[in-house]
Amino acid sequence: MKKVVLWLIAAVLTLSAVVYQRVTGPTHEKKIRTEMEGNTLRVDLIRSHVTTSDALVELEIPDTTIRGTLVFRRYPTGDPWRKHHMVRMKTDPEILAGVLPVQPAAGKLEYYVVLEKNDVIRTLPEESPVIIRFKDPVPDAVLVPHVFLMFLAMLFSTAALLFALFRLPAYRSYTFVTFWFLLAGGMILGPIVQKFAFGSFWTGFPLGQDLTDSKTLIAFAGYLVAFLGNRKKERRTLTIMAAILLLLVYSIPHSLFGSELDYEKGEIIQGMIHTNWL
Repeated sequence: MKKVVLWLIAAVLTLSAVVYQRVTGPTHEKKIRTEMEGNTLRVDLIRSHVTTSDALVELEIPDTTIRGTLVFRRYPTGDPWRKHHMVRMKTDPEILAGVLPVQPAAGKLEYYVVLEKNDVIRTLPEESPVIIRFKDPVPDAVLVPHVFLMFLAMLFSTAALLFALFRLPAYRSYTFVTFWFLLAGGMILGPIVQKFAFGSFWTGFPLGQDLTDSKTLIAFAGYLVAFLGNRKKERRTLTIMAAILLLLVYSIPHSLFGSELDYEKGEIIQGMIHTNWL
């Protein structure tokens, strides 16, 4: 019964971590709520798109008297701001839509939306522009196994932590399984995903400053130590430390400091991406 409860706790913690990563991640839509002339507007501004087409910014705004303008420029540059008038799409509910021009892989645009009705003007977001990053498409045959294996690594790592804390011998098996999941999902498929999306297999330490690559390496190193240390005898402390390290790694938003196109040099570097914390 204790083992079942621990697995349930591990599942809840893992799912919570997945939701946290998605909500706080810099590629998740920027959610905005505002009031305008008696209307409550809830809009999502996209922050990630593929390089196969222009990015469509769609706002569900049924009030046909509200007009919109999309204002954008390349990021980070001192380019002059460009404006595109948004058009209405006859859907249910009606959508106010604007287009952001496609950029090369790792290219970014900063943009905001200006809404107008009568003499009232709203700028969304009010605090600072949204950053959208473009990436080359990644085949599902690579991306899906990568995501699934990383999820399993987090699940078994959390189980290993709980079982080690309660001194249950099965923690060793879960430690070994987590190591192999991290190896396959993070250290093998992870670089392949990076190659498809941004043209390089590895841009983390020691070759670059990509945070996703670097934190994956840190988590894998922790489990490598735990894997080797537990092979011939029980060393619960190593598993506990590795699992806590993995939890800390997962607390850092995904792709927070990642690939960014330097428009002046025409090469991909690493740069900060604003998160939903901001």
